Amino acid sequence: MSFVEMVEMVDILKRADYDGKYGPYSNPNERKAKIMTKVVKSLRRNFGVRRSNEQLRKRWSDLKLREQDQDRRIKKVLLKSVVEVVVPKSSHFTSDSAQQLIQEIMFCSRDLDRIKEKTKEIEQRLKNMIDVLGRI
Repeated sequence: MSFVEMVEMVDILKRADYDGKYGPYSNPNERKAKIMTKVVKSLRRNFGVRRSNEQLRKRWSDLKLREQDQDRRIKKVLLKSVVEVVVPKSSHFTSDSAQQLIQEIMFCSRDLDRIKEKTKEIEQRLKNMIDVLGRI
């Protein structure tokens, strides 16, 4: 599971109060199942990955219990995104649209990195071809 996918998962689980920290719930298991279904749909829609509810539950518990460093990094990313949402410039700018914008920026950044890598590879191939032709 990539870091960006984990950020998406943690964001949804924290916003939806997956651990039930903010109130008495009549049926917490049903609520958790609905929230996890949202996570599965979001990961499939945004990243094209299919994960089972069990895989995601295990990943969530691993993040909370065993992988505190990774959890801290995710929280930092989420805190930064919240700071960006605090100062909306238009009335149509909501926290959901901000999250979508942040995701798009992250995707574009990843795509840009891939393009840079491909460009470097092509430049290296061209240099090698020029060197070979220069020797002939």
